[in-house]
Amino acid sequence: MNATALAARLLTERPRPRGIAGWRHAHWLAVGTVCLGAFLGQLDASVIALVFPALGRHFDAGFAAVEWVALAYLLVLVALLAPIGWLSDLVGRKTVYIGGFAVFGLSSLGAGLAESLWVLVGCRAVQAVGAAMMQANSVALVARGVPEHAMRRALGIQAAAQGLGLALGPSVGGLLVEHASWQWVFWVNVPIAVFGIVAGWYLLPRTRTCVPAPVPERRGRGPREPRFDLPGMLLLTGATTALLLALSTASGLPLPGWAVAVLLLTAAVLAVALVRQERRAARPILAPGLVNTAGVRSGLVVALIGYLLLFCPLVLGPVLLTGAGVSTAVAGLVVTVLPAAFAVAATVGGGLLPRGWSDVTRCRFGAGLAAAGLLLFAVLPVSAAAVAAPLLVAGYGLGLLLPANNALVMRAIPAECSAVGGGMVNMARSLGTALGMALSVLGVHLAGAASGGRTVLVALAVVAVAAVALTRPAGARSRPAAATR
Repeated sequence: MNATALAARLLTERPRPRGIAGWRHAHWLAVGTVCLGAFLGQLDASVIALVFPALGRHFDAGFAAVEWVALAYLLVLVALLAPIGWLSDLVGRKTVYIGGFAVFGLSSLGAGLAESLWVLVGCRAVQAVGAAMMQANSVALVARGVPEHAMRRALGIQAAAQGLGLALGPSVGGLLVEHASWQWVFWVNVPIAVFGIVAGWYLLPRTRTCVPAPVPERRGRGPREPRFDLPGMLLLTGATTALLLALSTASGLPLPGWAVAVLLLTAAVLAVALVRQERRAARPILAPGLVNTAGVRSGLVVALIGYLLLFCPLVLGPVLLTGAGVSTAVAGLVVTVLPAAFAVAATVGGGLLPRGWSDVTRCRFGAGLAAAGLLLFAVLPVSAAAVAAPLLVAGYGLGLLLPANNALVMRAIPAECSAVGGGMVNMARSLGTALGMALSVLGVHLAGAASGGRTVLVALAVVAVAAVALTRPAGARSRPAAATR
């Protein structure tokens, strides 16, 4: 078998067994498989901070160096979500999603075996490739694999799996580091990844590919297939890297002060160049045509805001609580209220709302609740009892906002290119996550824990109000019937 035949065989998606494909509730098995990847990705995102002290001791490194274990993961993830979404529409979302489990599991094994900090950082970068392969396809697999009437509920279940991963991460990480070793924080991913590969193979339906239309070749040479947008990918990578490095430098990374201005200027220049490149690319990774669809642009901004609002309190909460004399263990339990409320609202919370409410109304109501909760967190005295209620309100509001907003975005994107749209949603989510962590640390670094934390929380409440104003109805588009094979 030659290399071409082998590649074709590996990229050929296999149908589900007939017994599974013919079951009328088979789409929920596919949703469960997608939730496994969502859970794994968020568990890994929230667990890594618990490992920093152990890594510093093991590798005899300072916090600024150890922070690259998280920073490398975020940079690669944000840069690759849109390009992998583009690739998935060409070769098949099921194939890329299952491959993501394989890459994630192998790199997790390597991370636990790393003998130097920078080998570990490299393994984390590869791990982010696997995470991008899963996350770029998760929303698209849900949107393509379930009937129209069940899409909002399915997206809510997926968001709940993310919230569960976020909620369990700190406790799981603490137990593993305390009773085993920091290596097990990475090795625990391996059996989950193996299970995900098997589940994806048998439970995910085959996906259609979005075949790019031929574009005319210059000088009359006939049609040709558009090439991958490598310049766009490089510009996106450079812009996001420069932005996150600027925020991290301002938050305490040991770089000269002038480096912040240079990095911000670099990010702005590369962003302008990226916009120009995407407008003239034959097959752009950011798909300006999709972004300009009614409701999509504002929906992506709201997705970024939603995860910014979710992750800032997760970082600020323990800082403010421990600064007020609350023990670390109790602070961790209190902060868990936020993702737990998020998970509950994303799955069953909508049942408490009036049945006739549209997704737009749900978004606006959820953003309003989040604003109220964050504002209460900012003004109430800092104690375990006082902070829990505002976090509950904010988490519940975000659990209503994000699934409804994602449903609005995915309804406005053509079904044959849904992986590109899903990749953009997940890129907005990852940018929001990264900005939430960076801005929290920046606020505390510049103004001190108590004052800076409260200032950031007030600013977050204002941003949540902006999300209310930004929510727009999505343009209608036709969707084919849910996959049956």
